[in-house]
Amino acid sequence: MIYSQFGLAIHQNDHQARSRFVEWAQNEIAVVPDFHKRISFSDKAHFWLNGYVNKQNCRIWSEANPQVNVETPLHPEKLTVWCALWAGGIIGPYFFKNDEGHNVTVNGDRYRAMITNFFIPELNNHDVQELWFQQDGATCHTARAIIDLLKDTFGDRLISRFGPVNWPPRSCDLTHR
Repeated sequence: MIYSQFGLAIHQNDHQARSRFVEWAQNEIAVVPDFHKRISFSDKAHFWLNGYVNKQNCRIWSEANPQVNVETPLHPEKLTVWCALWAGGIIGPYFFKNDEGHNVTVNGDRYRAMITNFFIPELNNHDVQELWFQQDGATCHTARAIIDLLKDTFGDRLISRFGPVNWPPRSCDLTHR
């Protein structure tokens, strides 16, 4: 077993999936040298409203250790933001809120609503005929209805777990997880 910088175990079988993905990407780049500019990379991030920083995904450097303990609530309020970006532009940010305007966590229904009501309409403002869409393998991203919706929009130009092109699991060098 190999561990990434973030302590994420990379399983032996993951190497095959990662190798297949790299080989696929290299083949695409051999045909279209600026292929990477045609991929819309997407992800969400959590911002805690009390100033808490998730030390699993964020490194803070200092010359001196402040030796300070900061108490935080067990479940501080947070805001979840989604964005997609590629060489041709940025779509987002999108803030996950309910009908009353309160911050909410992301689930399959909320993610599908964001894709349907925000992302796809925003695509109409861009020249995206050759655009690929990438998303990580989060469960809320990979429900059958969402994959089908994204396939309807992008066809085979979808890089995702359960998509036409599989996003490799636990790709710490490709995603932050």
